[in-house]
Amino acid sequence: MTAVPEPSSELAWLCRALKAPSLAAGIDRLASRAREQGWTHEQFLAACLEREVLARQSHGGEARIKAARFPARKTLEDFDFDHQRSVRRDVIAHLGQLDFIEARDNVVFLGPPGTGKTHLSIALGIRACLAGHRVAFATAAQWVDRLGAAHQAGRLQDELRRLGRTPLVVIDEVGYIPFDADAANLFFQLISSRYERASVIMSSNKPFSRWGEVFGDPVVAAAMIDRLVHHAEVISLKGDSYRLKDRDLGRIPSDDNPT
Repeated sequence: MTAVPEPSSELAWLCRALKAPSLAAGIDRLASRAREQGWTHEQFLAACLEREVLARQSHGGEARIKAARFPARKTLEDFDFDHQRSVRRDVIAHLGQLDFIEARDNVVFLGPPGTGKTHLSIALGIRACLAGHRVAFATAAQWVDRLGAAHQAGRLQDELRRLGRTPLVVIDEVGYIPFDADAANLFFQLISSRYERASVIMSSNKPFSRWGEVFGDPVVAAAMIDRLVHHAEVISLKGDSYRLKDRDLGRIPSDDNPT
């Protein structure tokens, strides 16, 4: 008579065949819970599949985070709303649901340095990665360098089409470095190529009224702003720099308290 294989060894083999290591690691515990709690076969199967799906989503999310090239790891939960009181929690929480990506809308953060623009941009980008969206992050200067290299190689349109397949592009630090006419044109093409096709998160330390200075041409700046904000949530951040909140930079040392 043919020997019947032990269930545990058969399950281990099946998990390896399915490339389901997370399920293999947890199936004994799930089986014990199923027996203790009287799960139906369907409940046990659903619990097994859910464990493996969540593990794969997590691993995929980490891969997307790495591919996005964020400069740091930030989350919405870590954002200090007590320090940055000009931002409404409910607005950020709504953005965190990522409906704007499905709608192919944009998000623009405006405000002085250190007020949380980059933190929020990264946090939304990371949440998008974990939700299954591909994301690309770079500063404005880095995007111009990247597009400039593609233009010189004769493949700018190919690069723009490739980026168009990325649901979310994050552009940080617009306004810190002024652009020449060629750079401004490249930047305009990036924004224009994504208009109503895919989402952009952008942060800038300059109000829209000064973008003409940044891009060296008020007409180009106006056309870019028009496309960017037509379907966008624009959030203005105010206040002092979070990075300097514990620094008393304005204090003048006295003779009694030398430094």
